[in-house]
Parts: sequence; structure tokens; C-alpha cells
Amino acid sequence: MTAFPGLPHERHFSEVPAMDDAVAVIADIARTLKSREREIAQAMSATIAREIDHLDNDPQLVEMFEASVHGNVTTLIQVMANDIPVDHLQPTPAAVENASRLAQREVPSHSLVRAYHMGQNDMLRICHDEIDRRRLPAPLALAVVKRLTEIIYTYVEWITLYVLDAYEAERSRWVNARGSVHFSTVHALLSTDTAEATAFEAETGYRLDRTHVALILWRPGHEQPSTLNLLDTQARTLAEGLHADGPALVTAIDRHTAWAWLPFGHRHPVIDTTELHAMVDPASGVRLTVGLPGYALGGFRRSHQQAVAAYFVASVPGIPSSHTVVGFGDPGVAVVSLLAKDLDSTRAWVREVLGELAVDTDQAATLRRTLSTYYTTSESHVRTAQILTLHRNTVKYRITKAIEATRAGTAPHDKLDIALALRVCHFLGATVLRRPS
Repeated sequence: MTAFPGLPHERHFSEVPAMDDAVAVIADIARTLKSREREIAQAMSATIAREIDHLDNDPQLVEMFEASVHGNVTTLIQVMANDIPVDHLQPTPAAVENASRLAQREVPSHSLVRAYHMGQNDMLRICHDEIDRRRLPAPLALAVVKRLTEIIYTYVEWITLYVLDAYEAERSRWVNARGSVHFSTVHALLSTDTAEATAFEAETGYRLDRTHVALILWRPGHEQPSTLNLLDTQARTLAEGLHADGPALVTAIDRHTAWAWLPFGHRHPVIDTTELHAMVDPASGVRLTVGLPGYALGGFRRSHQQAVAAYFVASVPGIPSSHTVVGFGDPGVAVVSLLAKDLDSTRAWVREVLGELAVDTDQAATLRRTLSTYYTTSESHVRTAQILTLHRNTVKYRITKAIEATRAGTAPHDKLDIALALRVCHFLGATVLRRPS
């Protein structure tokens, strides 16, 4: 019988393999998977998020979910490599935090369970491929399959029960601790055509027959007990600063995030994000997005959808921290919000269009800003120089260099494509740029 390479002493296996033989093969498979850990976690996250509702509707929720998947993949590979019993394990903080965040968002618990079952099936498939690749003797292959199946099923059963307990505990705390407006009431009005506007108004005290401006407020980083009170206070401060016709409607979505609506009677307010920026204390760490004004129930929903779209731009991991306030009505935000939902495709497109301008360096950033300003001023060197406080010859030089850099792309693109790609870079920053070589 041939030796199995990669195991100590090139051991030969008997026709009836000992459990130690299967354990040794599994440890070897784990070493192989360790080198592919990030790739496995990313592919698994993408598959699960695509197949399960509620898991891909918020960049921060997606980031937490991906961290949970990566943590579970890492732990399971360690279990396989070292034959660790599950009662010796502790769940990763990301797995527990992900379950808690889903409970706060009222994502159904069955979505959480299904995600773990999909991950289980994915890991079994990957392990079976590794077994096939090794061309093991049939008795040993069967023993490895049995042992691997037992390990993966036992782990998934253990972690699923653990995170479900965390989910239920957090859901109970959240229902009792959140603000005066119950999220489910607002959610029903936003998502269900049959929702009773009269019942909503009676429960919340917020009238719908007027103009609304929707906000999403959040504070990134670690959970702090004061966050929800801070977000509530900030929403009400904005209502006063914008001279709203009544108090803001505020509802907590999770321990980091709140939705709000400001009422404006029958008038149509002009929303200036620069003005809003001045009303937010930079030391508070609060960030917000804002929709356009909309009237009655349709406007209540549409303004919120726009605030959510702007949130997709403002909360993508790794974007410039200077974007404290982002409005759906800001130039380029509506289009960028659509592109932000498929970052892989957007990243590839930006690099194709901008060529050497799509590099994350200070020099490329200077050229991008100059060319973007040039396009927004209808290609006026004079206005660009005035806005950037530069000499006109400096502007001309930079524009020439920037256009030359775009020609290093895969194919020539027109000015509209280049201008849009520059706008994407402005909002999404390093997320879509290429690291310097």
C-alpha cells in the first residue's frame, strides 16, 4: 500500500485504519485549509449573505457577519488540526456580537440557524474535496469522512446553540431597554402596504400628513451605554436647528444606530449637509445620513429609503472618516449608493477607468481632486485654480498628468465615466483604490 505524503514518517496504513490514522489525515487537511482560511471565509460569507434574507442590507451588519464567519472558520480549523473537544472551546467574540446585533435588528433567529447550516455544508464540501485530492485508500478515506463529519456537525451544533442563547438573551434585553417607539411599528409602516397609518400615528404620536426628512444616525466603534441617548439627543437637536414643526420621531435599530424623521408641516425645507455638519459635535463620534424631503406616507418611506442609500455610502468599511454627514441629495451620492452595493464590481470598474489614478497614494489623491474639481467647474482652469487656491499653470499641469494617468487603464473612457469614477473615489476612498506596489 502506498504511503500518504505529508504525514510523519511517511506512515503506511493498514486495511483497517486506526483512529490515529484518520486524526493524522484530518490534521494534515487542517494545515492545508489554514493557508486558505481568508479565501474560505470570504467565499462562505458571500454565499450565505446572497442566499439568506436580512444579512446583506447594511454594510456594518455585513462586516460583523463576515468577522463571525471568519472566526468560526478559524476555530473549526484549529479543532481539526488539534482534535480539540468542543467543551474546551469558547465562541469568538464576533460570533456572539453578530448574534446580538441580529437580535437588535429583529432579524429572525431562523436566518441565524440557516447561516450556520449553510456554513456547515460548505465546510464539509471543502473537506471532501481535500480527501478526494489525497487519493486515500478506501478504508482510510471512509474513516476520515466519518471523523470529519462528526467534528463539523458537533462544532456547528455547539456554536449554534451558544449563539441562539446569546440571540434570545439580547432580544429580551433589547425589547425591554430600547426607546419609547417600538421598532416593529415603524418597520411595519415602512415595509407593509397594509400597515395602518392611523394605528401608527396613535402609537407614536407622529402624524404622517406632512413633509418628512429622514435621518440615520450611528456611532461607530465599541458599544457604549450612552450611545442611544446621544443619538436621540442629536436627532432632536437637529430638529430644533432646522426649525422642524414638531419633535423628531426616533427609534433605535441596534445599540449603535437609530432612525429618525423630522416633521416640517406643508413646507419643503432645503437640506444643506454643510449646515447639518455644523450641528454635530465632532467629539461625539456621531455620524448621520439624510434623505430628501417627502410628503405624507409615501414621502416618509421614500426619504428613509434615500437615507438608507446614503448610509450605504457613508458606512462602507474603510471610507474616509471626514464624511460625518452624507446627504442623498449631495452630488454623486445617489449613483455611488447603487455602486456601493457591489463593491467587487465597482472596485474593478474604477481601476479600469482611472488607471494609475486609482492608486492609494497622496500624489494620486491630489491629481484626482484636481481633475474632479476641473470637471465640476465645466472644465474651467480659472475656477479650478480659485477653488483649490492654486496657480492656473499648476492646475493645467496637474490636469495633464491626471488625464495621462487615466490612459494607463485597460481601455479609453469618456469624461462622464472618469468623473463618476472620481466621485466614487471621493466617497469610498481606499475601499476601491489599489495599494501602491
